[in-house]
Amino acid sequence: MSKLRIISGMAKGMRIQTVPGDSTRPITDRAKESLFNIISTDIIQSAWLDCFGGTGSVSIEALSRGASLTTIIDNHPMAIDTIKKNLRFTRLEQKAEVIKSDTLSYLRKTPNRTYDYVFIAPPQYKNIWEKTLSLFDENNGWLSSDGWIIVQIHPVEYKTLELTNFYEFDQRKYGSTLFVFYQKPN
Repeated sequence: MSKLRIISGMAKGMRIQTVPGDSTRPITDRAKESLFNIISTDIIQSAWLDCFGGTGSVSIEALSRGASLTTIIDNHPMAIDTIKKNLRFTRLEQKAEVIKSDTLSYLRKTPNRTYDYVFIAPPQYKNIWEKTLSLFDENNGWLSSDGWIIVQIHPVEYKTLELTNFYEFDQRKYGSTLFVFYQKPN
């Protein structure tokens, strides 16, 4: 089983496990480091909602760099097991809530809190990112007024979406990874 690296912060250098099999696509170190360089010090004391959590790598990186909490959602049993193991290994489990659920079903609920960052990295080539973003647009109470939604997709999946409560304000491409950033209008 290959290992992913936590790049910075209190868990810097720790190698976490990947989910067995090919059910997830872990973020590369280069893309993850670039993402967190964009966020920079705004990470401190932020709250994260990690949809399609996979290994938990993005949430663990956020916590390692100073985020106050993260909620990680995934519906795959092996992913949930891997996320929990990785949180224990990095000693960050006290700041994380792991939820075994279908993300789309979970997002239809009334939000129980708001988040500063929402990270969406669903299975590729199934238009799930569009459905997820549309759910956030309908139920926008999940995101704080100045929060960001960050979508990670393959560049060929991208298309402009018509949204009511969010607008796209940036894109960054790193090889086969495209980050698309959304926020609420001011």
